[in-house]
Amino acid sequence: ELAHQWFGNLVTMAWWDDLWLNEGFASWTENMAADEMFPDWKMWEQYTVDHGSAALRLDSLRSSHPIQVPIKHAEEVEEVFDAISYCKGSYVVRMIHAVLGREMFQKGLILYMQKHKYGNTLTSDLWAAWEEASGMPIADMMKSWTEQMGYPVLKVVGSTFEGKTATIKLEQSWFLADGSEVTAEEAKLWCIPILASTSAGTSDDINMMREDSITIKVPIEDSSSWVKLNAEQQVPMRVAYDSDMLQRLTAGISSKKMGASDRAGILLDSYNLVKAGMMKPGDLVKLLSSYVAEDDATVWEALGGVLVGLEKATQDIPMINANIKSLAKKIIAPLVELVGWEAQAEDGHLTKLLRGTCIRLLSIFSYSEAGVKDEANRRFAKFLEDAADMQSLPSDMRTPVFKMVVKNGGKKEFEDVKGYYTSATDNAEKKHVLSSIGETPDLKLKMDVLDWTTHGDVKLQDFFYAVGSVHSSGPEGRDLTWTYFKENFDRYKTMLGLASASLFDAIIQCSCGGFSSDEKADEIEEFFKDKDVAQNQRKITQIVEAMRANAKYLKVIAESELGEEKFWKSL
Repeated sequence: ELAHQWFGNLVTMAWWDDLWLNEGFASWTENMAADEMFPDWKMWEQYTVDHGSAALRLDSLRSSHPIQVPIKHAEEVEEVFDAISYCKGSYVVRMIHAVLGREMFQKGLILYMQKHKYGNTLTSDLWAAWEEASGMPIADMMKSWTEQMGYPVLKVVGSTFEGKTATIKLEQSWFLADGSEVTAEEAKLWCIPILASTSAGTSDDINMMREDSITIKVPIEDSSSWVKLNAEQQVPMRVAYDSDMLQRLTAGISSKKMGASDRAGILLDSYNLVKAGMMKPGDLVKLLSSYVAEDDATVWEALGGVLVGLEKATQDIPMINANIKSLAKKIIAPLVELVGWEAQAEDGHLTKLLRGTCIRLLSIFSYSEAGVKDEANRRFAKFLEDAADMQSLPSDMRTPVFKMVVKNGGKKEFEDVKGYYTSATDNAEKKHVLSSIGETPDLKLKMDVLDWTTHGDVKLQDFFYAVGSVHSSGPEGRDLTWTYFKENFDRYKTMLGLASASLFDAIIQCSCGGFSSDEKADEIEEFFKDKDVAQNQRKITQIVEAMRANAKYLKVIAESELGEEKFWKSL
């Protein structure tokens, strides 16, 4: 919000189609400022798995939109207050900072502010200021990133490592989450700055890729070295390595000589390449073994996301799902030994985040194990004695511990957790209840949660959290929330009335998302055909597209080596 004093107030966008000049810059600045003040928080490493990941997830859909999106009427802008304007907007700012360097980046911003203060601007005015400061053709480079939707996948089609040089041939194409074919008419090109890192560090050279293919040379220490493309994940794209380069990278991952952003980036890219049918599921599972000694909070956020994603995707394939859960427990076990449940006086910010991730993963994969269950119950009992006891149950543990208690318990435990919503005076504390209460295995109690959220007891801006907790609790929860949504559509519309369209987007996502079948996608499309949801149409289209992509992904997994017991025994 402080950043808006400059990006929004001192200099204001001329019209809503340049919304990103406000929101993208503010999102970038919040990370930059926090990183300057608290460098030990590693904000740009965390950016890889939150803002950056959110941008790439949404922008991989055909139903995405460009950063600079035409807005004919002001009310249309509600549809673009999303991860493209905020997160992808900040991502391209981060990219241009990497290309220009701090000095030229700052000099260009000063020119921009001085020239346009108390006035209105277009994106082209910003490009002009950076061009004046740096002498580089910024407008030509950046239009491919802001004027067209989507982003590229950089595919390694050949590599040789000889002496002190790695020679790598690359091709670029439009990356789509569902791996659908890009026709000649749809083909896109980006002006891609290629940054590379090796065991010796990040190369100072930046190769600019303007055509559909390029061959680059990267200095290396010796012929056994590894090369990581898109160093520090500073460009919004995916990278698909050939088998030799990927195998080399595992050495940098397991030794941790590779930076945390890059270790996380390889994992996130690989997971999404599998979903798009560009990488074998078995290769992803094998890659996970390189992370068994991982101890970085950012990398674990990515690792946890991949494990949870694989588990959710395979809930309708019992054999594969059981093996993924077993693998997840095996990978998580050393982390539990490393950080434990108990906070230590010497814990830094990232250690606290790591412990929070650890307990969250236990609540998903290990909640029924005796030791985990007993520890969660012990801490919850302390909490019931004194909810202000942050030593026994710190705030960042409350949602996962509440989930474990509800999952393992019955009606009494359900009511104990739900009761805290009424007694808690802090809204953040109330959200711990809303985010966990739907995990009860009792279908009747799940229904009670949905009824509770529609009778005025839960704040309007928060009720969808509880619906989401039911929806994400498993297949039964998904089916229940979708059925409830259909039967109570008019009630939801009345509840939300003239509230922001983003709230109805949220309840649509929490009720209709997460399925993995074309049949369900068809059903959801058909349901909304005669509904008055004009302001939510983009969200509905994105949900349905993601659902069809998940259906293809599920088929790929089912037909892969993950469906063979011998594969799991070989790990």
